[in-house]
Order: sequence, then C-alpha cells, then structure tokens
Amino acid sequence: MKVLQFGATGQVGQALIAAGRGKLSLTTLTRAEVDLTDPAAVRAAVLAADCDLVWNAAAFTMVDRAEAEPEAAFAVNATAPEAMAAACSERDVPFVHLSTDSVFDGQTDRPYVEADPARPISVYGRSKLAGEAAVLARPRTAVLRVSWVFSLYGRNYVAFMLELGRTRDVLKVVADQYGSPTDGEALAAFMVEAAPRWAAGGAGDAAFGLFHFANAGETSRFDFAQAAIARDPLTRAHLEPTTQAAFAEAAARPPRSPLDSGKLARVFGFTPQPWRPAVERAADQLVLAWAAPAR
Repeated sequence: MKVLQFGATGQVGQALIAAGRGKLSLTTLTRAEVDLTDPAAVRAAVLAADCDLVWNAAAFTMVDRAEAEPEAAFAVNATAPEAMAAACSERDVPFVHLSTDSVFDGQTDRPYVEADPARPISVYGRSKLAGEAAVLARPRTAVLRVSWVFSLYGRNYVAFMLELGRTRDVLKVVADQYGSPTDGEALAAFMVEAAPRWAAGGAGDAAFGLFHFANAGETSRFDFAQAAIARDPLTRAHLEPTTQAAFAEAAARPPRSPLDSGKLARVFGFTPQPWRPAVERAADQLVLAWAAPAR
C-alpha cells in the first residue's frame, strides 16, 4: 500500500522509513520539498500524491523556542496538519497525526487517558492541541499522542545522555519531572502494522480518533537518564538529581504527564513494552553503533 509521509529527517520520520522498508510504498516529503508554513503548498502536496494513507511526522518541537516564536510553532503544529487533514478529507484518504503529552498541565496522580481534559501550559503544548482539534474535526483521522520519544535516530534524550555521560564528570538531571518514555522504533512498527486498517477503515471505525502511545510505566527524567548511561562502559559521569526550577527554561513543562495506552491495546491489540527494557535496548544499540569502525 502507498503512504505519503510528511517529515523524513526527524527521529520518528527516520524510524518510520526504516520500519516501512519492504512493507509499504512510502513517499516522504521534507521541509525542503514542502514549506509547512504554506497551507496551499501542503494542500497541493496531498492532492498530488498517489497514496492510500497520509501521516505526519513533522513538527515544531523546540519547546523553549516556541515561546519566542509562537507564530512559527502554530504554523507547523496547527495550521499545517489542519491543511493536511482538510486535503485528505477532500480526497477521502485517511490521515494520521502525532501529538504530545505537553497538551496536559501535569497536575495528575495517575497516567493520563484520552478523555482527560487538556490544559497546556506552554506555547508548544497549545499549538499541538490546536493541531489535534483541527485534525479530529475531519472524518477518518487519528491522532497519536506520544511522550519523551527516544530512538536510534537524531539527538534524542537517550543519545544525548549517552553523549554527555562520556564528556562530563558530573551530570545534573531533573528528578522532579515524571512521564512515560516512548520507543520510536516501537511506535513506527505499530504505525506500519496499523496502516492497512487505517487505509481500509470507514468514518466510524474505532481505529480513528485520539490515542495514547507510550511505553508502560512511569519514570523521572533522572531515572530515564540513569537507565541509559548505565549501559555504556565508557560513561564517566556521576549523575546528580536536580529540580526543574534549577533550570532557567523559557517554557513550562508538565511536572507529571505519563500516558495510559490502554485504549490503543483494546482497539488494536498492540501493547507497548515496559519503558526500561526498551531504553536499555536503544542504549545498547547506540553504544554498539558508536563502537563500529567508520566505513
């Protein structure tokens, strides 16, 4: 089957390309090929594509920068997916969009479910929530909220912590922010597996709507980092816990935003594994890749 993918260079985009190899006919569009801040260009790209399904892995993810550049954040995170969903609706092609735990304020004592009210506390979160609303207003659309994504691609949290672990003697990591890490490879594998159902599904299919996708369990940023660097024999850093308040960040982060993926399991029969073994696997693979001689 044929899938049009917006976003090819980010970590989820690269993971989707790898997961879809040999299983999907994937056409990818980078920002160099389609200006995501131009709704007309986005619409034209969808209308011109020969595809059975469209999904969007592109986003403005610079959370702090979004505070200073709200127009840019909303253009990419809200207006662009709105244009994608509208064009897909015009063609009667399903559309799948990725969102974030940052739509929540973090004032919870349990993992968030899809029915919980969204109360974003940052420009980034508000832009993503606006994108969700625009997408879900159209038929045959699905939104997958993810959190703390890591993978073998890009400068994600696991790779970043491993790099710092090799170059710092002391590494201060926030210990009072909690969430659910999301394995980018598992996310991509799920999306590739679910693609035929989305492509064939009618407007009332349970496969459409809002879903949470995150690895099982909850952890702090500190323990997340600890789990990663503990796998690297070349790490030299000693981790020290600190607080969010100690970092002068422009954007507020939800202090606790774990995601409950139960609805995903009920509808698709796909249950993400616990976060720790997934993080350890990714760290092991990154360490092994860095040890391999350059070709």
